Amino acid sequence: MNSRGEKAEVESLRQELMAEFEEEQGEDWQSLNAPGTYGCHELLDRTYLVSNMLDSYVLTHPACVQNPQWFALAQQASDALHDLYQRISAVHLDAEAPSAPG
Repeated sequence: MNSRGEKAEVESLRQELMAEFEEEQGEDWQSLNAPGTYGCHELLDRTYLVSNMLDSYVLTHPACVQNPQWFALAQQASDALHDLYQRISAVHLDAEAPSAPG
């Protein structure tokens, strides 16, 4: 599948999940998970936990280390999770910070 097709498939899945959340949690599900909220903080924490688990239990596992393709994929996944954590953190913590008096 080409990149455009993959992007369309990913966006389709995202839209399906958004519809499910609205059906299950109501119209305000987005505001409950926006940057600066507990929901976003929970995502930041889960991303950190999964990243640490991946590094500790997959990337450095002897079976992974001995296989160049597996190790490269595990490293790619680790890098992606670290990037995701940094991106969430930047937006979430900025939204959490009190605004300066002005």
